[in-house]
Amino acid sequence: MNTELIFQIAGIGIIISVMNMLLSRSGRDEQALMITIAGLVVVLMVVVGEIAKLFETVKTVFGI
Repeated sequence: MNTELIFQIAGIGIIISVMNMLLSRSGRDEQALMITIAGLVVVLMVVVGEIAKLFETVKTVFGI
């Protein structure tokens, strides 16, 4: 497993959580929710890309 991917996802999570706390404390709860959803979408896109690479590797290994 690539540790760079784990650090990348953790970094995105930290940035999103800090932005969420700042926006929530300033009374902008709707924008905080949108930031959280956007962060989730970004992380899911990264993970889906890695899963696609995994499937390609499996196809190559088994000759499918």
